[in-house]
Amino acid sequence: MFKKVLIANRGEIAIRIMRTCREMGIRTVAVYSEADRYARHVREADEVYFIGAAPAAHSYLRIETILAVARKSGAEAIHPGYGFLSENAAFVDACEQAGIVFIGPSAEAMRLMGSKIAAKRLTQSVGAPTVPGYAGESQDNTVLLKEAERIGFPLLIKASAGGGGKGMREVHQPAPFLEQLAGARREAQAAFGDETVFLEKLIIRPRHVEIQILGDRYGNMIHLCERECSIQRRHQKIVEESPSPILTPALRAEMGEAAVRIAQAAGYVNAGTMEFILDSDKRFYFLEMNTRLQVEHPVTELVTGFDLVRQQLLIAAGEKLAITQAQVSQRGHAIEVRIYAEDPEHAFLPSTGTVSTFVEPEGPGVRVDSGIESSDEISQYYDPMIAKLIVYGENRQAAIARLQRGLEQCIIFGVKTNIALLHAIATHPAFQGGLTHTGFLDEHHLLTPETGQAAPPDAALLAAACYELSNRQIQSATDNPWQNLGPWRMTGEGYAFTYTYHEQAYRVALRSQNGQQDMWECKIDARAVGNVAYKHGKQSFILLTFGPMQVHTNVQQIQSAIHVNLNGHTYILGRRQPPDVDIATYGGNRLNTQKALTAPMAGTIVKVQIHDGEEVAAQQVLVILSAMKMEHTITATHDGRVRRVHYQEGAVVKGGAVIVEME
Repeated sequence: MFKKVLIANRGEIAIRIMRTCREMGIRTVAVYSEADRYARHVREADEVYFIGAAPAAHSYLRIETILAVARKSGAEAIHPGYGFLSENAAFVDACEQAGIVFIGPSAEAMRLMGSKIAAKRLTQSVGAPTVPGYAGESQDNTVLLKEAERIGFPLLIKASAGGGGKGMREVHQPAPFLEQLAGARREAQAAFGDETVFLEKLIIRPRHVEIQILGDRYGNMIHLCERECSIQRRHQKIVEESPSPILTPALRAEMGEAAVRIAQAAGYVNAGTMEFILDSDKRFYFLEMNTRLQVEHPVTELVTGFDLVRQQLLIAAGEKLAITQAQVSQRGHAIEVRIYAEDPEHAFLPSTGTVSTFVEPEGPGVRVDSGIESSDEISQYYDPMIAKLIVYGENRQAAIARLQRGLEQCIIFGVKTNIALLHAIATHPAFQGGLTHTGFLDEHHLLTPETGQAAPPDAALLAAACYELSNRQIQSATDNPWQNLGPWRMTGEGYAFTYTYHEQAYRVALRSQNGQQDMWECKIDARAVGNVAYKHGKQSFILLTFGPMQVHTNVQQIQSAIHVNLNGHTYILGRRQPPDVDIATYGGNRLNTQKALTAPMAGTIVKVQIHDGEEVAAQQVLVILSAMKMEHTITATHDGRVRRVHYQEGAVVKGGAVIVEME
């Protein structure tokens, strides 16, 4: 077995690999970029080496730099994790030439299965079904448009070299096909260095089911059953589970056998995943193979009992696979959700910044794989996934109950997250009934912002007020009278606080009972809501007590707002601010003053579609920004004229930077 392994990755997956290496007595070597100098994976490794600037192209994707670190550190093998160089055949070749073991498949198998086009042809050769489409050699626009019309709309444009929804476009009509094709190619080139695409018929309401396989260099190959990953956003999985609620034992065996046949035909060694889609008639079709460890591998580990990273290390070290197909079975049920730093109120755009508080959920059957801790930064340069919450139960109902509770206990302040969306999924009757498919979120309108925002719960408002009392902010004095007053007033009722939530004001009044400071009479907008006591706990925890009833909350002030986490939802309560000149002048209608279009996040300008002085229409795409491996559009908010374009293609901009000025 190896004595030392270099992990050519960062964040959650680097730490996950370190844990198994530590159990096996293997020393770990971490690499880090300038942005990750103080990252958690750097703190936890046995040895660490700096490899370059923050952009991945200048650090985590530099093959020669990583190999130089491996030689310098004496690492015998490199584990690539997922992403970055994990599916880069040239990296595998370079490792072999350097005499360093690559923990994964051979370069030949990776090239074969890494090309979705070649993989489809191989699949067809072993008699496994594939989705109808076009996977020919020509990349000519005219040919692709003609093939698209032959296949029929709707269809998918897909990047040949990659996954994760990057370089993928769903097209429902012929008119936007060429524009979508160009966008898919740009994204594929940026993500994978290869703009080759192919076309597939879009299957309506499919389920996404994948089979985990393991193979050694002696020809032994098994599958470890399935994971269902149907709930996706932008073709990116966010919920994964095993077993699939739809598979029968016979269908599971048939899909597993097909996956093994494909892998054997490819001469595949190590861990890999065959991805299939399942139509409404339970017919399955091969999609692609991921020639690496999957993000969602923990659900397979929990239901089979096998550590996949350990198996990868053993196979790479030349050992025979010690597991037979007969030994593989599923016990219980596991579900994983991906927690991302995203802003739900702004189309789930990535949310960068410092995670001021991160409290991981705990309890029986709860596992958290994360790459951050409190005070760590979410950077613009990498994927915005913060953590994976994985739960296990004796059956699906028990697993869902633990998932709901785990999400309610997960506290993240400092950046916005998708936790509320995940909780909405976990509590949705269709999910609980196993009625999932790749259009689940759209069908149930879970991505659509709520109209007519409801008032925040009383407990959230009371927690904010108690937080301010407990931090003695009412006793602070500054030279600014507006800050001096803050959201509170001393009145005959005691202390009164004013908060805003979605532009609606709420007044919270607290008066101590009989002069005691441990029990407060409460009113919200003159409505009596009973008596409350509160206690501070670790980090941001505040316990509210209403007689025998207790409410657990987490509260933190971030800039001028109070953030309250209650049952998995974060309520951002604004505090009294100095008058806004624009609001006073224009009666609060900010659209009347909006002339500057800004970057919703830090990123790189990849396309500018307008120029100074050009007339534009409302909702017209002006600029395309690439951030965290995805493209985002900046559109005109109204008809008008472009006064000035501040940045050109290739420019790196900060979040909030003015990109276009309008007249």
